[in-house]
Amino acid sequence: MKTKEINKPKQEAKPRVNVVTLGCSKNIYDSEVLMGQLKGNQFDVVHEASKVKKDDIIVINTCGFIDNAKQESIDTILQYSDLKEQGKVGKVIVTGCLSERYKPELEAEIGNVDSWFGTNDLQNLLGSLGANYRHELIGERLLTTPSHFAYFKIAEGCNRPCSFCAIPLMRGKHASTPIEQLVDNAKNLAKNGTKELILIAQDLTYYGLDLYGKRNLDELLRRLSDVNGIEWIRLQYAYPSGFPMEILDVMNERENICKYLDMPLQHITDNMLKSMRRGITKQKTIDLVNEIRDKVPNIALRTTLITGYPGETEQDFEEMAQWVEDTRFDRLGCFTYSHEEKTHAHTLVDDVPDEVKQERADAIMEIQQGISFEINQTKVGETFKVLVDKKDGDFFVGRTQFDSPEVDNEVLIDATNNYATVGSFVNVKVDSAEDFDLYGQIVK
Repeated sequence: MKTKEINKPKQEAKPRVNVVTLGCSKNIYDSEVLMGQLKGNQFDVVHEASKVKKDDIIVINTCGFIDNAKQESIDTILQYSDLKEQGKVGKVIVTGCLSERYKPELEAEIGNVDSWFGTNDLQNLLGSLGANYRHELIGERLLTTPSHFAYFKIAEGCNRPCSFCAIPLMRGKHASTPIEQLVDNAKNLAKNGTKELILIAQDLTYYGLDLYGKRNLDELLRRLSDVNGIEWIRLQYAYPSGFPMEILDVMNERENICKYLDMPLQHITDNMLKSMRRGITKQKTIDLVNEIRDKVPNIALRTTLITGYPGETEQDFEEMAQWVEDTRFDRLGCFTYSHEEKTHAHTLVDDVPDEVKQERADAIMEIQQGISFEINQTKVGETFKVLVDKKDGDFFVGRTQFDSPEVDNEVLIDATNNYATVGSFVNVKVDSAEDFDLYGQIVK
């Protein structure tokens, strides 16, 4: 006798979640974790889809760091809010730093957003979508970068007292992720084809103090270096005060730790460093840079500077410009000062006109352009191991161990007479160089 089939009610298809990421690599990482959780809850999830669907749930991961970033975040919220108004998307959800910092003001001003979440509200955000936070997915992410490299966050928040920075207001106190968990995360990434880990945190050099009672970045580096399949490990966002010199020993010991260090120094004159509450002097900064270069002679040093901080005189600026000229950083970025509410520097008078801030930043970058050109000329005729990131028109575009994605130099390989696979390592002999690009041919 046949049993009668019971018609089960059809499960309603879940709407697609379209995640939009603004700001820094820490936000990219957070979006990837969110997307991994959503996929684990059987959601169709995409990152910054070029075409929206009328049922899409838009999740905007915002940045609230400086004025330009805040404005971009607000513009993006308004853009998707308008699309919702027109019936072109289903829901708009806002998360991230701007939402953490200005939620009451934003709620009052923009009424068409369904919900607002802060930087540590992942579980609540998932719950609002009917998804469960799945602990077994810790470390699982949907990469938004090419699969061969991944941003690798080792800590959240910051304990530093820098006067100009609102990060602690948005991200909270420093909290290191345990070594074992990070090693497991690295193994998962390597298993899925990731070859380069770009270590990020608000301050890498503080790693471990809260968990192990000591700075423990050197041990973490050794453990990550042992993970099969990881060929490059890159360090971003080191802090100069209390710099743990032992990480340089690991850099020398291990071939897969890039001879690269991103250490934002912000300024050089004693009065600016003191007002910025950086915990270091001009001479100590110069000594540190020299010591790092002595210990790792071929290291590529990247720094970031601020122009137009309150009270910055022409003399302060000229002293910084001369120091940039003398120090010859391999990589350098420059930002104009942004007067941020609730920071210590907000109590000071923002007395450098915007046009002067910009003129000074442009002058620093002009100096750096000349330095970069001169350094690049010395590389002509040399051969470098290059990681191929993409194919763009007639060129394969890659990077040496001395370059981070998006912000540093690129190696361009003529695709009409060279062949490479994206995500592979090739040896490239440099035959010409410009300010920020090297050109070369693949050699065996």
